[in-house]
Order: sequence, then structure tokens, then C-alpha cells
Amino acid sequence: MPKNSERSVASTQDLGPSAQDPAPRTRHPEPSSQELAPRTLFVTGGAGFIGSNFIRHVLSAHDGVRAVNYDKLTYAGNLENLTDIKESERYRFVRGDISDAKAVAQVFAEEKPWGVVNFAAESHVDRSILDATPFVDTNVKGTQVLLEAIRQQPVERFVQISTDEVYGALGKDGLFSESSPIQPNSPYAACKAAADLIALAYAKTYGLPIVVTRSSNNYGPYQFPEKLIPLTVRNALAGKELPIYGEGKQVRDWLYVEDNCRAIDAVLHKGRIGEVYNIGGDCEKQNIDLVKLICEILRNHPETQELRPRIQFIKDPRGAAHDFRYALDCRKIREELGWGPRMSFETGLASTVEWYRANRPWTERVITGEYRDYYRKIYGACAP
Repeated sequence: MPKNSERSVASTQDLGPSAQDPAPRTRHPEPSSQELAPRTLFVTGGAGFIGSNFIRHVLSAHDGVRAVNYDKLTYAGNLENLTDIKESERYRFVRGDISDAKAVAQVFAEEKPWGVVNFAAESHVDRSILDATPFVDTNVKGTQVLLEAIRQQPVERFVQISTDEVYGALGKDGLFSESSPIQPNSPYAACKAAADLIALAYAKTYGLPIVVTRSSNNYGPYQFPEKLIPLTVRNALAGKELPIYGEGKQVRDWLYVEDNCRAIDAVLHKGRIGEVYNIGGDCEKQNIDLVKLICEILRNHPETQELRPRIQFIKDPRGAAHDFRYALDCRKIREELGWGPRMSFETGLASTVEWYRANRPWTERVITGEYRDYYRKIYGACAP
């Protein structure tokens, strides 16, 4: 309600009595408890790396939002990522599989969310090469189950989280825009591309309020240690070799996870329905250069300055499916939504390396026997 303007009393003595009396006040009904209650956001895969960071971000940025975290808790899902908010009245965890239509419908009926953000996905290229079945089940079938759920119980916005890998590979020059052809080269990327296309088809066919985001490589705290940055830090701290695929010349664009969360938040609230938004960090690095930077950061820390980790070049398990370079044109989200990355790569990488150095017990707790078996399959002689 707008503030009442201040009443001047200096000029009222010459006016009639009624002018000196306060104006009648209009009585407005008190808001109902339903109007005061936070709006519920249904977040799938919220126990994973980006999902957990997003839940933490959205609860901090929006007092009027409540998050329901729906996660299957596969190897990469970890509720310890959200220990700091688990007792919040604006947070609820539900263990479930997005490909289970009955379970999804039940939670939708209970919660009646105003929006959905779908992070739930199998997301590692190497694992998709070993076995693509879970990727099809979760990334394709699971997305379709969610889309059917919002057909039955409408929401105001559905954000499908995707990846720059759906575009395929770039050469040394050029950028992918949202209108670039989709040409995935791995089973993981193909499944994400399929999910994007079916989501956009549902938007057009059924008029559903769907938006897609495609981000570059994220980094930051709480990332499962099969990914390059946490894997490199963990191995370096343990005195193990640092495995690099091929010659390590592949180029990736690096985006700090909190910057991605802000972008997804902006798309959720202001993005145009039926559109795709690229989200990149404008920070391209060769894998080998990134690993060397991590080693330098560790050597400059007083507690790890004696470390001399050795890089081990190994046969690339991805073969022809290992895309050479990704880079995104992000003018659309900058111009339409006013978003841009805030974290510099130098600061972000240093803080990320320090987080993994200071939280080694977290890393060791999330590593299971299954992960060690996977590590041996991929890295062979470099396995612990």
C-alpha cells in the first residue's frame, strides 16, 4: 500500500471545520493466510551441485519463496549440501524420482507450486559413454513426466536447465547463440538436447510457460569430485597424479555457480516464455592451463606450498565425443534481463580451491565405493 502523503497544518485555520478533520480512511480487508504464505517453488535435483546452490540463493534473495527440493539422491545428490537450511520453515525435502509420474503428481497435489526449476539430470559425459540408459530415463523420460505434471496442474513458470554441450563442438573461433543448430556428440548431450526440444514443443503445442537455460561449465563449492576442478584439488592434496585427457587442449568457458543461480533466477521471474537463454562466464581456458592454475594456487597457500603434484596425460576415454571447444554468445540475457557475471575467474577459482582444501572431509564423505569403481574404469593406472 503506498505511504500516505504528509498533511500540512499551517494553512488549515482559515478552512471550515471539516477540512481540519482527518479524511475518512478506507478499510481494507486483512490479507488471508494463503496470501501471506510464501509461494512454493518445486526444484528438482536440488541436492546436487547447481541445484543446492540455487535453493540457497533463492531462499536468500526472496523472502516470499518456499523451496521444495525433490531429489532421487543418486551418487551426486547429497543432502549435506543443504545442512545450513534444512530446518528452515521455507524448505522441504522430498526424496523421489522425476520419472515416477505417480510420485510427482502426489507432491504437486500437496504443494501446488507456482513454478518449477528442473535441475534433475544425469550429467557426466564419461558415465553416459559407459551406460546411456540412466541418462535417457532421467533426462528425457523424467523431463516429459514433469511436463505432463504441469499440464495437469498449471504453474506460472517452468525452467528447463540445460547445457552448452547440446550445441556440439566449436573450432578455434566463433560463439554459439541461442539460434545455433543443436548437434550433440555424446549420449549425455543428446539426452539434454532431447529434453530441451520436448520442453519447447510442449510450450508451443500446449501453451505452457516454459523457458530453457543453457549454461557453460559451472564451478564452485559442493561439486561432486568427478568433475575437473574438485578432482584436481582432491588429487593434488592427496599427493596423487592429476589425470588429463589427451593433451588437455580442450577449451571450456567457466562460470561461477552463484552467477548461474542469479541468471536462472532472472529467467524464472522475467524470461520470455518459449525462449532459450545462454548463460556463460566469458572466460575460456584450456583444461591443461586450468589444472596448472589450480596447482599454482595450492603452492601459494602456506599449508600446501610443499605440494608438487604431477600431471598425467591419459588416453581420452571420450574419443571423438570429446568436443574441442564451447563458447556462448550471451547478449540475449544481458540485453533482455540485465544479467552479467559478477565473479572474476581469478577470485572465483581461488575461493573454490580454498573451499575444497578447507572441506576435505566433505569430499571424502561423498566418495563411495561406486565412485572408486568408476574412477578405475576411466583413469586406470591413475586410480587410487
